[in-house]
Amino acid sequence: MKNRHSNSNPIDRRTLIKAGAALGLAAVAAPAIVRAAGSSSGELNFMGWSGIKLDPLFEAFTNKTGIKIKFIGQPDEDSMFAQCRLALETGGIDCVEPSAARVPVWVSNGVAQPWDETKLALDSLEDAFAANKQAKVDGKRYFVPSTWGTEALTFSTAKADSKYGTASLADIFDPKNEGLVAVRAHSALAALGRVMDLDGKLPHPFIDSYTNEAAMRANWDIILAEAIKHKSNVVQFWNGETDAEAAFRTNGCALGLTWDTTGFKLKSEGLPFGFIAPKEGAFGWLQGYVLMKNATNVEQAHAFANFVASAEGSAKNATAFSSNPVGKGGIDLMDQEVVAFYRSAYPGDALSKIWWWPAQDTWFVKLRSEYADKFQAA
Repeated sequence: MKNRHSNSNPIDRRTLIKAGAALGLAAVAAPAIVRAAGSSSGELNFMGWSGIKLDPLFEAFTNKTGIKIKFIGQPDEDSMFAQCRLALETGGIDCVEPSAARVPVWVSNGVAQPWDETKLALDSLEDAFAANKQAKVDGKRYFVPSTWGTEALTFSTAKADSKYGTASLADIFDPKNEGLVAVRAHSALAALGRVMDLDGKLPHPFIDSYTNEAAMRANWDIILAEAIKHKSNVVQFWNGETDAEAAFRTNGCALGLTWDTTGFKLKSEGLPFGFIAPKEGAFGWLQGYVLMKNATNVEQAHAFANFVASAEGSAKNATAFSSNPVGKGGIDLMDQEVVAFYRSAYPGDALSKIWWWPAQDTWFVKLRSEYADKFQAA
């Protein structure tokens, strides 16, 4: 789907989820990627997402390699980046897990160092992710994929009638949903931007906002003004998984643009919420590992990235996030509850419409944050 409304992320928009539920291609033989149990020792200082139950993944990795993980949780990517910049002076962080779209920021600010591709089991990854162009800067690999998923519509089954084909990103700003909505500020602006682009209401194609500062300002000035008109719809702005869930558990939200993890957790607990891709296409995110420039446990970081690329590791990691595995054969080991959730969330042609977050350079992230702050403060 290559038109002015699509982005240039090279992940193929083929059937990304096996049997309509999760990514899966035929497994192929892969090289040994971790040492036998007991033959390695040491530790890895890993910064990742708080609110995610990663213990089963860590335990399996330690049993396989002998390497223990010291986990440092953060609620969002901005917090990760801020802490890692401080760690350039203080140390204590070896590996961190941002999204592919933010890799240019980590590299341009001197926070990351390249991975040694000769020590990575890239053949264990699904081809689309191993070859992802956002993983490299100036020909060097700074990013190793760990999982992927989407940002789409979580809705109350009691208060909202959200069905695939009619559910829309525009619903977030519909007056009928006044006082019922939860959003992440910059995602809401991007959602409105995509809707306005499709309606021909922007001066430049929305995708140009990510590569051209003048186009970004021209577009986002209009988007922000429109969003502020409908700010009364928003009950809660969320930044991380915990507060996104709280918006629905305790703060009365009936509709939200959230990560798939939020929708899955609410639904899996028997709460009256669903999760569905909007007709314009869900936002797609690819998450992975970045190696800190001053990492002291470099070999251990490579071993961890390789474990998560394996069928076992990718399945455990994806299960923890209620997301999708990046390793070949990972889908065959996934919890069937997760598989069923994704089948219901992406019916019909929903997978072919996924809109992958484009690469976001330092200038864009700075401006995006300024617009998001203005939206929240309005």
